[in-house]
Amino acid sequence: MNTVIVTGGSSGLGAAVVDAVLGAGGRPYVIDRQPPRDGVEWIACDLADTRAAERATRELIDRAGGSVDGLVTAAGMDVPGTLEDTPGEVWDRIVTIDLLATAAVIRAAIPALKRSHGAVVTVSSTLGVKAVSDATAYCAAKFGVVGFTRALAAELAGQVNVTLLIPGGMRTRFFDERDVKYKPGPDAILNDPAHVAAAVVFALSQPPGCAIREMVVAAETESSYP
Repeated sequence: MNTVIVTGGSSGLGAAVVDAVLGAGGRPYVIDRQPPRDGVEWIACDLADTRAAERATRELIDRAGGSVDGLVTAAGMDVPGTLEDTPGEVWDRIVTIDLLATAAVIRAAIPALKRSHGAVVTVSSTLGVKAVSDATAYCAAKFGVVGFTRALAAELAGQVNVTLLIPGGMRTRFFDERDVKYKPGPDAILNDPAHVAAAVVFALSQPPGCAIREMVVAAETESSYP
């Protein structure tokens, strides 16, 4: 593992993955709307524009000398609420960033990943395998990531290692802007994103011919899995 592109690498799980890649001696490149930690090369992009996401990916690969060893699609968002009460543009943006941008970035990186026999880690959620109320957009997107990744793994078998990550709730700012009724309670036990990032680096570090196909990484008392 050397060069790794991370979407959403300025915060949350993405930032933890950036730290873990650096700790493993790799070089992360970030696609995000906000800058990552100092010293990390990045490109500003709103992933809701999937064509722009493709262009950003290709540009970072060019900056890296045309080679990339890994790609982690950690960018994601959610705005909980009933389908009736969620504005269409908000619902669409959730699905676009969480699912369609995942496919767009990977699509753009496939030629380089094939050359390096690199690795992809997609980020779903425990709500990609368990549906809950007031999360139709998020569940639709994250269930979609599960199906997309499994199909991609079959499509790229023998050429690119593909891993599906299903993380449980983590101690990040993901819940900060939610209505209080959608925030974890004071007694909620959330996982450390650094622990999840370590699992991501483990998946990225597998040798050609060996792939970690799927990982569920959560606090031992995770309430949303199984």
